[in-house]
Amino acid sequence: MNPVTATGHRQRRIWALAGPIILSNLSVPLLGMIDTAVVGHLPEARHIGAVALGAMIIHFLFWAFGFLRMSTTGLTAQACGAEDGDALRLVLGRGLLLAIALALVLLLLQAPLAALAFRLIDAEPAVTEAARGYYGVRIWAAPATLANYVFWGWFLGLQNSRIPLIVMLLINGCNALLDYVFVMHLGMAAEGVALASLIAEYLGLLLALGFARRTLRTFPGRWSWPALREPAALRQLLRVNHDLFLRTLGLLGALAFFTIQGARFGELILAANAVLFNFQTFMAYGLDGFAHTAEALVGRALGAGDRQALRRDLRDTALWSALSALLFSLLFALAGQPLIGLLTDIEAVRSEALRYLPWVIALPLVSVWAFWLDGVFIGATRSADLRRGMLLAVFAVYLPAWYLLQPLGNHGLWAALLLFMAARGLSLGGFLWRRPLPG
Repeated sequence: MNPVTATGHRQRRIWALAGPIILSNLSVPLLGMIDTAVVGHLPEARHIGAVALGAMIIHFLFWAFGFLRMSTTGLTAQACGAEDGDALRLVLGRGLLLAIALALVLLLLQAPLAALAFRLIDAEPAVTEAARGYYGVRIWAAPATLANYVFWGWFLGLQNSRIPLIVMLLINGCNALLDYVFVMHLGMAAEGVALASLIAEYLGLLLALGFARRTLRTFPGRWSWPALREPAALRQLLRVNHDLFLRTLGLLGALAFFTIQGARFGELILAANAVLFNFQTFMAYGLDGFAHTAEALVGRALGAGDRQALRRDLRDTALWSALSALLFSLLFALAGQPLIGLLTDIEAVRSEALRYLPWVIALPLVSVWAFWLDGVFIGATRSADLRRGMLLAVFAVYLPAWYLLQPLGNHGLWAALLLFMAARGLSLGGFLWRRPLPG
């Protein structure tokens, strides 16, 4: 194969994997925008803030266990590269067992967790009351959501991104439809948004189970209960997950801190930040498409011991990530104002959001390297570096920056977030420079 043909083949392979991931990822923030838009056209701004706070708490609790997806992707990709069907079953089985156990813990502790969260947030009483209603419904989606994390990571590790796309489209399509019915027709406000998410997550889990059963028929191997409980393998899984848990906790803590500080500026800034954070989330899920692609390709190349493929995949995914970040910045610069108008018709919220739009325009160009390097390190299962990089960015950069920039108010808060994203990329880049991947 000549070099031009080989290059074209690699790019098509990357897009065959990344395209469905990007589409499925973007359906998540689009749903968040729909959630915001549905309550954003109710008469009072408190409903926007309530959904933002309730969703932030739930996202914190659920995505604290996002390591279920990340560790599953890296381990599955390496087992796939080694063509080990038994290992593929073990990764899936152990992940699902851990997901269900953690979900039960969340359900048992839901009351004290809620009490702690709302005490820390200290929002206005009307917003807090509505957010409690959201939380009380949405928390029951925990078993389905955590199990779906495992399935997402498993399929991605197999370099099958079409199935996660189908599952996510089902989840988010049903969610959006039920949002409209529960809020606009049944008058349920924040609780209606939560109930829509709850039902959709369980429908998605049923579909993922069916796809997994069919997929396993194509990989020779067998299930082994004693192997699922093997102490050495469980210790390895817990070690990887421990590091990823702390890394994810640091990220979620930073984002929750942003929402909490915004809430202390009052209902109007809380609502404006909630509207703008849909842009940030949209960008993050889009850039994660190439990060997830890097996870699968890096993991498979390392599992197969293919150094040449590793170098090519690193270069190509980095290039596409950078181009995507540029496109997001251009989109926000050119269409930011009309997009804000679509999300809310409350004029005061629109005006406030426009004041901080420049920060959102800058974020993709700064954040892209953190997202891409996350994917590289997850695929290589270098979880300790991910933990160290995140904690360094939070405690050495983000929190000190906010302390120094507080006189700037909400502009200072957005500036601290931008510096945090930059620090994540720089720290991981430094780790990769000091200890390159084999190849």
